[in-house]
Amino acid sequence: MKFYTKTHPYYCGIDLHAKNLYVCILDSEGTICIHKNINANPDALAKLIQPFRDDLVIGVECMFTWYWVADFCKEQGIEFVLGHALYMKAIHGGKAKNDKIDSHKIAVLLRGGMFPEGYVYPSEWRGTRDLLRRRMHLMRKRAELLSHVQNTNSQYNLPEIGKNLRYGFNREGVTERFADDSVQKSIALDLALIGFYDEQLGKVEWHCQKTAKVLDYQGLMLLRSVPGIGEILSLVILYEIHDIDRFSRVQDFVSYCRLVKCKKESAGKSYGTSGGKTCPELTEGSAMLT
Repeated sequence: MKFYTKTHPYYCGIDLHAKNLYVCILDSEGTICIHKNINANPDALAKLIQPFRDDLVIGVECMFTWYWVADFCKEQGIEFVLGHALYMKAIHGGKAKNDKIDSHKIAVLLRGGMFPEGYVYPSEWRGTRDLLRRRMHLMRKRAELLSHVQNTNSQYNLPEIGKNLRYGFNREGVTERFADDSVQKSIALDLALIGFYDEQLGKVEWHCQKTAKVLDYQGLMLLRSVPGIGEILSLVILYEIHDIDRFSRVQDFVSYCRLVKCKKESAGKSYGTSGGKTCPELTEGSAMLT
Protein backbone atom coordinates (compact mmCIF):
# COMPACT_ATOMS: atom_id res chain seq x y z
CA MET A 1 0.00 0.00 0.00
CA LYS A 2 1.32 3.43 -0.98
CA PHE A 3 0.35 6.69 0.69
CA TYR A 4 0.36 10.19 -0.74
CA THR A 5 2.77 12.15 1.45
CA LYS A 6 3.45 15.40 -0.44
CA THR A 7 2.64 18.63 1.38
CA HIS A 8 0.56 21.49 -0.03
CA PRO A 9 -1.01 24.70 1.28
CA TYR A 10 -4.45 23.32 0.43
CA TYR A 11 -6.00 19.86 0.31
CA CYS A 12 -9.24 19.15 -1.54
CA GLY A 13 -11.28 16.04 -0.80
CA ILE A 14 -14.16 15.23 -3.13
CA ASP A 15 -16.92 12.74 -2.45
CA LEU A 16 -17.63 11.84 -6.04
CA HIS A 17 -20.99 10.93 -7.56
CA ALA A 18 -22.45 10.87 -11.05
CA LYS A 19 -24.54 14.07 -10.68
CA ASN A 20 -22.94 15.97 -7.80
CA LEU A 21 -19.74 16.47 -5.84
CA TYR A 22 -19.31 17.24 -2.17
CA VAL A 23 -16.10 19.27 -1.95
CA CYS A 24 -14.06 19.94 1.18
CA ILE A 25 -10.91 22.12 1.07
CA LEU A 26 -8.58 22.28 4.08
CA ASP A 27 -5.58 24.51 4.60
CA SER A 28 -2.26 23.26 5.97
CA GLU A 29 -3.51 23.80 9.53
CA GLY A 30 -6.60 21.67 8.99
CA THR A 31 -9.04 24.57 8.91
CA ILE A 32 -12.03 24.09 6.61
CA CYS A 33 -11.97 26.70 3.85
CA ILE A 34 -14.82 25.32 1.75
CA HIS A 35 -17.33 22.58 2.42
CA LYS A 36 -19.97 22.58 -0.28
CA ASN A 37 -22.11 20.41 -2.54
CA ILE A 38 -21.94 21.32 -6.25
CA ASN A 39 -23.00 19.92 -9.61
CA ALA A 40 -20.68 17.38 -11.18
CA ASN A 41 -19.30 19.46 -14.04
CA PRO A 42 -15.86 20.98 -14.73
CA ASP A 43 -17.05 24.60 -14.76
CA ALA A 44 -18.61 24.41 -11.29
CA LEU A 45 -15.50 22.69 -9.89
CA ALA A 46 -13.13 25.19 -11.53
CA LYS A 47 -15.09 28.13 -10.11
CA LEU A 48 -15.13 26.68 -6.61
CA ILE A 49 -11.40 25.92 -6.37
CA GLN A 50 -10.22 29.07 -8.18
CA PRO A 51 -8.94 30.92 -5.04
CA PHE A 52 -6.85 27.89 -3.99
CA ARG A 53 -5.67 26.35 -7.25
CA ASP A 54 -2.07 27.68 -7.24
CA ASP A 55 -0.88 24.85 -4.99
CA LEU A 56 -3.78 22.48 -4.46
CA VAL A 57 -4.06 18.70 -4.45
CA ILE A 58 -7.37 17.01 -5.24
CA GLY A 59 -8.16 13.53 -3.97
CA VAL A 60 -11.14 11.32 -4.80
CA GLU A 61 -12.08 7.81 -3.82
CA CYS A 62 -12.06 5.46 -6.77
CA MET A 63 -15.45 4.90 -8.34
CA PHE A 64 -16.64 4.71 -11.92
CA THR A 65 -16.83 8.50 -12.52
CA TRP A 66 -13.26 9.42 -11.60
CA TYR A 67 -12.06 9.70 -15.22
CA TRP A 68 -13.36 13.19 -15.89
CA VAL A 69 -11.96 14.61 -12.64
CA ALA A 70 -8.51 13.20 -13.43
CA ASP A 71 -8.67 14.67 -16.94
CA PHE A 72 -9.85 18.01 -15.55
CA CYS A 73 -6.91 18.17 -13.15
CA LYS A 74 -4.46 17.27 -15.91
CA GLU A 75 -5.80 20.05 -18.15
CA GLN A 76 -5.68 22.57 -15.29
CA GLY A 77 -2.23 21.53 -14.05
CA ILE A 78 -3.59 20.48 -10.66
CA GLU A 79 -2.18 17.58 -8.65
CA PHE A 80 -4.61 14.65 -8.63
CA VAL A 81 -4.61 11.59 -6.39
CA LEU A 82 -6.84 8.54 -6.80
CA GLY A 83 -7.75 6.81 -3.57
CA HIS A 84 -7.69 3.02 -3.33
CA ALA A 85 -11.31 2.21 -2.46
CA LEU A 86 -10.55 -0.95 -0.46
CA TYR A 87 -7.94 0.70 1.73
CA MET A 88 -9.90 3.82 2.65
CA LYS A 89 -11.30 2.27 5.80
CA ALA A 90 -11.59 5.65 7.54
CA ILE A 91 -14.48 6.51 5.22
CA HIS A 92 -16.41 3.26 5.44
CA GLY A 93 -15.80 2.46 9.10
CA GLY A 94 -17.30 5.53 10.77
CA LYS A 95 -20.41 5.49 12.94
CA ALA A 96 -22.03 8.17 10.78
CA LYS A 97 -21.54 8.35 7.03
CA ASN A 98 -22.73 10.86 4.45
CA ASP A 99 -21.28 12.87 1.57
CA LYS A 100 -20.29 15.79 3.76
CA ILE A 101 -18.45 13.60 6.26
CA ASP A 102 -16.78 11.55 3.52
CA SER A 103 -15.42 14.58 1.67
CA HIS A 104 -13.92 15.92 4.92
CA LYS A 105 -12.31 12.56 5.70
CA ILE A 106 -10.74 12.42 2.25
CA ALA A 107 -9.25 15.88 2.74
CA VAL A 108 -7.99 14.92 6.22
CA LEU A 109 -6.35 11.76 4.87
CA LEU A 110 -4.62 13.82 2.17
CA ARG A 111 -3.35 16.37 4.67
CA GLY A 112 -2.18 13.70 7.12
CA GLY A 113 -0.22 11.67 4.56
CA MET A 114 -2.51 8.69 5.02
CA PHE A 115 -4.31 8.75 1.68
CA PRO A 116 -3.88 5.30 0.01
CA GLU A 117 -2.93 5.84 -3.61
CA GLY A 118 -4.30 4.03 -6.61
CA TYR A 119 -2.89 4.11 -10.13
CA VAL A 120 -4.19 6.90 -12.35
CA TYR A 121 -4.43 5.11 -15.67
CA PRO A 122 -3.52 7.37 -18.66
CA SER A 123 -6.53 8.67 -20.57
CA GLU A 124 -5.18 7.73 -24.02
CA TRP A 125 -5.14 4.02 -23.06
CA ARG A 126 -8.37 3.84 -21.07
CA GLY A 127 -10.79 3.29 -23.95
CA THR A 128 -9.08 0.17 -25.30
CA ARG A 129 -8.45 -1.20 -21.81
CA ASP A 130 -12.12 -0.80 -20.90
CA LEU A 131 -13.18 -2.40 -24.20
CA LEU A 132 -10.93 -5.38 -23.45
CA ARG A 133 -12.53 -5.63 -20.02
CA ARG A 134 -15.95 -5.51 -21.63
CA ARG A 135 -14.87 -8.34 -23.91
CA MET A 136 -13.93 -10.42 -20.86
CA HIS A 137 -17.39 -9.79 -19.40
CA LEU A 138 -19.04 -10.97 -22.63
CA MET A 139 -16.77 -14.02 -22.77
CA ARG A 140 -17.94 -15.03 -19.30
CA LYS A 141 -21.59 -14.68 -20.36
CA ARG A 142 -20.89 -16.87 -23.40
CA ALA A 143 -19.17 -19.45 -21.19
CA GLU A 144 -22.23 -19.54 -18.90
CA LEU A 145 -24.43 -20.38 -21.89
CA LEU A 146 -22.09 -23.15 -23.03
CA SER A 147 -22.07 -24.57 -19.51
CA HIS A 148 -25.87 -24.46 -19.37
CA VAL A 149 -26.09 -26.61 -22.50
CA GLN A 150 -23.72 -29.18 -21.03
CA ASN A 151 -25.47 -29.14 -17.64
CA THR A 152 -28.88 -29.64 -19.26
CA ASN A 153 -27.50 -32.59 -21.17
CA SER A 154 -26.31 -34.12 -17.88
CA GLN A 155 -29.59 -33.22 -16.18
CA TYR A 156 -31.46 -35.53 -18.56
CA ASN A 157 -28.74 -38.20 -18.35
CA LEU A 158 -28.07 -38.14 -22.06
CA PRO A 159 -24.83 -39.39 -23.66
CA GLU A 160 -22.00 -36.88 -23.77
CA ILE A 161 -22.23 -34.44 -26.63
CA GLY A 162 -18.63 -35.31 -27.54
CA LYS A 163 -17.98 -32.09 -29.47
CA ASN A 164 -16.50 -28.76 -28.51
CA LEU A 165 -19.48 -26.40 -28.66
CA ARG A 166 -17.23 -23.35 -28.80
CA TYR A 167 -17.20 -23.89 -32.56
CA GLY A 168 -20.38 -23.19 -34.47
CA PHE A 169 -20.14 -26.21 -36.79
CA ASN A 170 -20.28 -28.52 -33.74
CA ARG A 171 -23.66 -27.19 -32.57
CA GLU A 172 -25.77 -28.77 -35.28
CA GLY A 173 -28.20 -31.38 -33.94
CA VAL A 174 -27.66 -30.49 -30.27
CA THR A 175 -31.22 -29.19 -29.82
CA GLU A 176 -32.73 -32.40 -31.23
CA ARG A 177 -31.03 -34.48 -28.52
CA PHE A 178 -33.81 -33.49 -26.11
CA ALA A 179 -37.30 -34.96 -26.34
CA ASP A 180 -39.24 -32.24 -24.54
CA ASP A 181 -40.25 -29.24 -26.68
CA SER A 182 -39.65 -26.75 -23.88
CA VAL A 183 -36.15 -28.08 -23.26
CA GLN A 184 -35.45 -27.85 -26.97
CA LYS A 185 -36.58 -24.22 -26.90
CA SER A 186 -34.29 -23.51 -23.94
CA ILE A 187 -31.27 -25.06 -25.67
CA ALA A 188 -32.09 -23.31 -28.95
CA LEU A 189 -32.15 -20.02 -27.06
CA ASP A 190 -28.72 -20.77 -25.55
CA LEU A 191 -27.26 -21.63 -28.95
CA ALA A 192 -28.75 -18.52 -30.57
CA LEU A 193 -27.25 -16.30 -27.90
CA ILE A 194 -23.89 -18.06 -28.19
CA GLY A 195 -23.93 -17.38 -31.92
CA PHE A 196 -24.71 -13.71 -31.27
CA TYR A 197 -21.87 -13.44 -28.77
CA ASP A 198 -19.52 -15.11 -31.28
CA GLU A 199 -20.33 -12.44 -33.86
CA GLN A 200 -19.99 -9.50 -31.49
CA LEU A 201 -16.82 -10.80 -29.84
CA GLY A 202 -15.23 -11.27 -33.25
CA LYS A 203 -15.91 -7.62 -34.07
CA VAL A 204 -14.55 -6.43 -30.71
CA GLU A 205 -11.38 -8.51 -31.02
CA TRP A 206 -10.77 -7.30 -34.58
CA HIS A 207 -11.16 -3.69 -33.44
CA CYS A 208 -8.77 -4.17 -30.52
CA GLN A 209 -6.14 -5.82 -32.70
CA LYS A 210 -6.32 -3.04 -35.29
CA THR A 211 -6.44 -0.02 -32.97
CA ALA A 212 -4.45 -1.04 -29.87
CA LYS A 213 -1.45 1.12 -29.06
CA VAL A 214 1.54 -0.98 -28.06
CA LEU A 215 3.92 0.85 -25.77
CA ASP A 216 6.07 -2.23 -25.16
CA TYR A 217 6.25 -4.29 -28.36
CA GLN A 218 9.00 -6.52 -26.99
CA GLY A 219 6.89 -7.24 -23.93
CA LEU A 220 3.92 -8.08 -26.14
CA MET A 221 5.95 -10.59 -28.14
CA LEU A 222 7.30 -12.10 -24.94
CA LEU A 223 3.77 -12.58 -23.62
CA ARG A 224 2.69 -14.25 -26.87
CA SER A 225 5.56 -16.71 -26.55
CA VAL A 226 3.91 -18.16 -23.43
CA PRO A 227 1.79 -21.26 -24.21
CA GLY A 228 -1.91 -20.43 -23.86
CA ILE A 229 -1.50 -16.66 -24.28
CA GLY A 230 -2.67 -15.54 -27.71
CA GLU A 231 -3.14 -12.23 -29.47
CA ILE A 232 -6.09 -11.00 -27.39
CA LEU A 233 -5.02 -12.22 -23.94
CA SER A 234 -1.56 -10.72 -24.46
CA LEU A 235 -3.21 -7.34 -25.13
CA VAL A 236 -5.40 -7.74 -22.03
CA ILE A 237 -2.36 -8.36 -19.83
CA LEU A 238 -0.35 -5.57 -21.45
CA TYR A 239 -3.13 -3.03 -21.05
CA GLU A 240 -3.81 -3.98 -17.44
CA ILE A 241 -0.14 -3.61 -16.52
CA HIS A 242 0.35 -0.59 -18.81
CA ASP A 243 3.85 0.33 -17.65
CA ILE A 244 5.87 -2.29 -15.80
CA ASP A 245 8.16 0.45 -14.48
CA ARG A 246 5.37 1.66 -12.19
CA PHE A 247 6.25 -1.30 -9.98
CA SER A 248 9.45 -0.45 -8.14
CA ARG A 249 10.09 -4.07 -7.11
CA VAL A 250 9.29 -7.53 -8.43
CA GLN A 251 7.50 -8.18 -5.15
CA ASP A 252 5.13 -5.27 -5.82
CA PHE A 253 4.13 -6.69 -9.18
CA VAL A 254 3.62 -10.19 -7.79
CA SER A 255 1.44 -8.73 -5.06
CA TYR A 256 -0.51 -6.75 -7.68
CA CYS A 257 -1.19 -10.05 -9.49
CA ARG A 258 -2.53 -11.47 -6.20
CA LEU A 259 0.08 -14.22 -6.11
CA VAL A 260 1.13 -13.38 -2.55
CA LYS A 261 -0.81 -14.60 0.46
CA CYS A 262 -1.15 -11.72 2.91
CA LYS A 263 -0.66 -13.14 6.38
CA LYS A 264 -2.61 -11.66 9.30
CA GLU A 265 -0.80 -11.65 12.65
CA SER A 266 -1.22 -10.02 16.02
CA ALA A 267 0.71 -10.54 19.28
CA GLY A 268 2.61 -13.41 17.70
CA LYS A 269 -0.56 -15.25 16.69
CA SER A 270 -1.51 -16.02 13.11
CA TYR A 271 -5.06 -15.36 11.97
CA GLY A 272 -4.81 -16.77 8.46
CA THR A 273 -4.53 -14.87 5.21
CA SER A 274 -6.49 -12.08 3.53
CA GLY A 275 -6.99 -10.49 0.14
CA GLY A 276 -7.48 -13.75 -1.73
CA LYS A 277 -10.61 -12.57 -3.52
CA THR A 278 -9.37 -9.07 -4.21
CA CYS A 279 -8.99 -8.24 -7.90
CA PRO A 280 -5.86 -6.28 -8.82
CA GLU A 281 -6.31 -2.60 -9.59
CA LEU A 282 -9.80 -2.52 -8.11
CA THR A 283 -8.86 1.09 -7.48
CA GLU A 284 -9.82 1.76 -11.07
CA GLY A 285 -13.41 0.62 -10.75
CA SER A 286 -13.53 -2.87 -12.11
CA ALA A 287 -10.08 -3.79 -13.19
CA MET A 288 -9.13 -7.36 -13.72
CA LEU A 289 -6.00 -9.26 -14.53
CA THR A 290 -7.66 -12.51 -13.49
